[in-house]
Amino acid sequence: MKKILPILLIAFLFVHMASCEKDDICVEGDTPLLVIGFFDIDDTTQSKDVPDLRIKEVILNTNINTIADRTSSLDSIGIPLRMDATSTQFEFITNSADDDDTGEETGNIDVLTVSYNVTEAFVSRACGFVANYESLNVTLPDNTENWIKDISVVQQKIENSNNIHVKIFH
Repeated sequence: MKKILPILLIAFLFVHMASCEKDDICVEGDTPLLVIGFFDIDDTTQSKDVPDLRIKEVILNTNINTIADRTSSLDSIGIPLRMDATSTQFEFITNSADDDDTGEETGNIDVLTVSYNVTEAFVSRACGFVANYESLNVTLPDNTENWIKDISVVQQKIENSNNIHVKIFH
């Protein structure tokens, strides 16, 4: 009996250790950003920086934090879409600055509405689900003072942040 007890104990520990699962670490579980590229309206193949760009989410009235505020050297950006809605409105502000007296925004503001359908994709047990977006559509009200001259949706499905989904021409 004394010889059987250690053997059973070792067998029990081996079976118990073999049934343990590895710690799951989420590496690729991020909801993708909407990637927007800025292009020259006169030469649509040429990328073009937007001077002093600021982007605000309209409903939450907050600046987008995935890009540096009032940056002048960006020809493409990644911005988050709302997962709890089927559209997100953004103010795209070029030549953004604050009025010295009032503190109000003095740049040229164009309001874009991005419409989409949200779908969930299971990534892994560690990551759970991420939101992907389908049927992407971007609208801009007609206005002669718009700095954005044209918009082209390149990919209607957003499953990663590796490629440009929307081109903005200015």
